[in-house]
Amino acid sequence: MVERRLSTPPALAAVLEQRGRDETAFPGDGCLLVLDGRALDRECLAKALISRGLDKEVFAVGSVDEWKREKDSHPPVEAILFNIGGRRANEATLAAEMARLSSEFRSVPIVVLSDSDDLPHVLQMLEHGARGFIPSSVGVAVCIEALSLAMAGGIFVPASTVQAMRHLVSDPAGGAGPRPMSGMFTPRQEEVVEALRKGKANKIIAYELSLKESTVKVHIRNIMKKLKATNRTEVAYKLNDLFKGTGTQSPA
Repeated sequence: MVERRLSTPPALAAVLEQRGRDETAFPGDGCLLVLDGRALDRECLAKALISRGLDKEVFAVGSVDEWKREKDSHPPVEAILFNIGGRRANEATLAAEMARLSSEFRSVPIVVLSDSDDLPHVLQMLEHGARGFIPSSVGVAVCIEALSLAMAGGIFVPASTVQAMRHLVSDPAGGAGPRPMSGMFTPRQEEVVEALRKGKANKIIAYELSLKESTVKVHIRNIMKKLKATNRTEVAYKLNDLFKGTGTQSPA
């Protein structure tokens, strides 16, 4: 029996060889672009995403200009993780950066990673064009799922945002009266605020709200940041000012 072997034309062989090299270099359909001006933060985030099983090449840069200089050595961008840290959605510079990203990457989903997750901030970032919003309080696994959802065409928002929106919908304008904290804090943060106004210690707050004490401390730091307070005493003082004129008396 004579075995026949089909020969591959040289031109086709070259194409197949190049395709094999490309597939080896770029195993996925595209890459995740991590955008963060802080080198240590973006490098740690990139390594964490890869170590937890993100099936994409992660390309971490400090700016769009840096991406432009190096983009030819990476696969096409499939999604962007934009770490804004503690910056606020109402900052003009942040709005301009989001506008530029939307212009440069027209069909690429932009997912924002932020240290804050209060409702007005989340909604404004979505209005700026974000296709997802991840608070930095979540784990890497949740971050990966949020990115996957955005790449599949969905929009991820944190549970605290959904709870805040439900809270507003279920509290009609003709209810018990104005809520001075509405829109400023998440529902969980409001519970911590009420406890702080009563002078309760972190351990008691953690027990009553079924939280870890470390989680309570994170909530208190975020509350201090929103009130621009430097300590618990200043928080209590500013909260009392916040509640003045609403008919809500400070607890004894």
